[in-house]
Parts: sequence; C-alpha cells; structure tokens
Amino acid sequence: MHGVSTETAPWLVVGLGNPGPDYADTRHNVGQLVVDELAARCRGKFAGHKRARAQVAEERLQGQRVILAKPSSYMNESGGPVKGLLDFYKVPLEHLVVVHDELDIPFAALRLKLGGGDNGHNGLKSVRRSTGTGDWYRVRVGIGRPPGRQDPADFVLKPWGSVERKELPLLVVEAADAVELLVHEGLERAQNRYHA
Repeated sequence: MHGVSTETAPWLVVGLGNPGPDYADTRHNVGQLVVDELAARCRGKFAGHKRARAQVAEERLQGQRVILAKPSSYMNESGGPVKGLLDFYKVPLEHLVVVHDELDIPFAALRLKLGGGDNGHNGLKSVRRSTGTGDWYRVRVGIGRPPGRQDPADFVLKPWGSVERKELPLLVVEAADAVELLVHEGLERAQNRYHA
C-alpha cells in the first residue's frame, strides 16, 4: 500500500503497446491510443519520465489525480516501467489500470475486470512479473481473433483493416470513457455500462 491512503493516492493508467512509428497503427497498440485520447481530453502533453522508461502526462480526470503512461519499452518489457511509475508516484496497486488489446473479445467490444490471467498476452505477463501479482484493473479492448489460420502473434502486430479503421475512433473514445467511469465510480458501475 506504500503508506498512502487510497482516498488521496493518484491513479496510474497505463496504455500497453510497442514504441516507434512501425507499431503505432497496429492492433497491439490500442491501449496507447486510449491513453492518448484521455490526455487529449485534458489537453495533456506527454513527456519522458526520468526514472521509468515511459512517456507520462500528469492530469486530473473527473477530479481525480491520474498519471497517464505509455511505456517506452517493448510490450514484453512493460512491467519495468509500470513498477517504476508505481513506486515513483506512490500509487497503490488498487489504483493501477492497464488498458490493452484482447483477442478473445470481439472487435469493438469492451470488458473491464480486476485481476485474472494473462491469456498469453506478453504485456500483461510482464506487468504481473514486475508487480508480483495480477490484482489490478484491466480495461480489455476487443480486437477479435485473426481470420483463417493467421498466427495471433502476427495478427496483433498488423495494421487495422479498413472496416476496423472506420470504427476505431469510436472504440477508442468508448474505452477512454470506460477508464474515466472506472476511476470515478468504480468497477461495478463501469461493468454495468460496458458489459451490456
């Protein structure tokens, strides 16, 4: 708990993805798009963090202090930056929200949960390894399963299809809304709205 009351402790909202322009438009980077949307709502600007390999914007969402973060490391090394930011900002684990792509949810659907497995997601595995637990919030953004026999590992690193691209802006806005609702009103309220 870091000795900080959860009432006053900030939230850390992490958008998972891979760094650099080659990955910016891929399905695996949808978590970062959501964090970008949240920053845009506050007119926030990301800056490199001195102690953690991450781009960070410190903002207020719904009156709550929130650190928005995009690790600058590759997906499978996301845990180090997340742990560094948790420690630096004294964020209790119950205020950590990880936004990520999810193969087992249809494209454009959202699911929120506390804890759970990694489901083969290397970013989640890395965060679990670094924090020593999986007990943090996840906002799971559905990207659907790859068509035919395409390898899921290839699928997540491919750019969005043309049909997906049309719906993507709305999906990103909805996921950002879900993060705000989770932080402001709790998991149950957010699940009731987005699991319908």
